[in-house]
Amino acid sequence: MNDLNGKVALITGASSGIGEATAILFARCGAKLSLTGRNEVNLQRVGDECVRVGPANPERPLLVIAELTREADVTNLVDATVKKFGRLDILVNNAGTAKLGTIETTSLEQYDHVMNVNVRSAFHLTMLCVPHLIATRGNIVNVSSVGGTRPLAGFLVACMSKSAMDQMTGCTALELASKGVRVNSVNRGVIDTGSLTRMVGMSDEEYAKFIEHHKETHPLGRVGDADEMAQAIAFLASNSASFITGEHLHVDGGWHATCLR
Repeated sequence: MNDLNGKVALITGASSGIGEATAILFARCGAKLSLTGRNEVNLQRVGDECVRVGPANPERPLLVIAELTREADVTNLVDATVKKFGRLDILVNNAGTAKLGTIETTSLEQYDHVMNVNVRSAFHLTMLCVPHLIATRGNIVNVSSVGGTRPLAGFLVACMSKSAMDQMTGCTALELASKGVRVNSVNRGVIDTGSLTRMVGMSDEEYAKFIEHHKETHPLGRVGDADEMAQAIAFLASNSASFITGEHLHVDGGWHATCLR
């Protein structure tokens, strides 16, 4: 994946978890980075680590604090990225959220929040980035979930949102193929980043039980980690995947191939 060297990549949700691991891996590969998140302290920490692991005399990442459900923030993010680097080669739509809930327990407020974060903001950002990606014959990697291709009880709206993202991946892949832009998704299983404790309000004890349970649901006998997701994202963003578009790459320890529970 050395061809990522010098490429300009915009990564959302870069202040923790999968986004953080992806930013650090891209930096190690020599990419120029535009990183966005909501936590300024964490984003600054990630930016510092990207400088530390990058090549000698790296260009410091652009750090943009943004709430992606605000249209003005998304517009500013794209404008700032292109202003600093003059181009855009890779978009990683990683920012996302989830809520526990069923058709009986999910409120419209919760529905709107999840769909706005996971779908509307990614659509808006992609729409604004596409002209720049066409100019560079770049590519898009969307971070989705096994819940986008298989139903998961208790995560109704999260699954709906990831199904929408998978359709956005496939449709935009077809629409942009003739213009040289590839679009793929990485469909995660359970990745041990601790994000569920923040998203759905799990206690540390509940989260530990959740992880232990899903060691059994994943055929490989464990859950994944953020670095494994980052490797898959970097692969799809690189020329190693030059003939791959419209793909939903499951990084889930084989969970999608089972009867989900």
